[in-house]
Amino acid sequence: MMRPVTIAVAITGSVPRKKDNPALPVLPAEQIESIHAAYEAGAALVHIHVRNDDESPSSDPDRFAEVQAGVRKHCPGMIVQFSTGGRGRDPAGRGLSLAHRPDMASLSTGSTNFPTIVYENPAVLVLDLATRMKQFEIVPEVEIFDLSHIHGAKRLIDAGLMSQRPQSNSSWGSRTHFRRMSICSTSC
Repeated sequence: MMRPVTIAVAITGSVPRKKDNPALPVLPAEQIESIHAAYEAGAALVHIHVRNDDESPSSDPDRFAEVQAGVRKHCPGMIVQFSTGGRGRDPAGRGLSLAHRPDMASLSTGSTNFPTIVYENPAVLVLDLATRMKQFEIVPEVEIFDLSHIHGAKRLIDAGLMSQRPQSNSSWGSRTHFRRMSICSTSC
């Protein structure tokens, strides 16, 4: 028997720019069009990052709302997940879009070192984001970039802010993470 699969798509992300890929959807209308194409191809979940007009990462709740409205209109039944990630975004604004009540939102439960930056997620910010998600009945998807993030998620579960069986994803693609995991897997 085949098990069902949910195809997720993140059409923009926080790092690439149009100079990297001219087809990158940046404006809300471009994002809605790209999400609709992914939906038509079978995607059932969209992870949304929004951008400012200069292509930099944005926390603008109105842009999140605009993209969400387009998805709801053109992609019925698609699961909408907002990014609360922090690369290039002011921590104070990262949770503002949650008032628009997407189905899900990403939640990094700790900081991590990427090759060129520190991706900061202080405990007070993580707690605030998790509290807002619970308040607005948004399912958090725990982003695990480091083993310590599993412990961070456990603290949120113990505090009653997340399900005992949380949604999660593991991202070990960074060169620093891959090396660390390779060393651990061969010498631990």
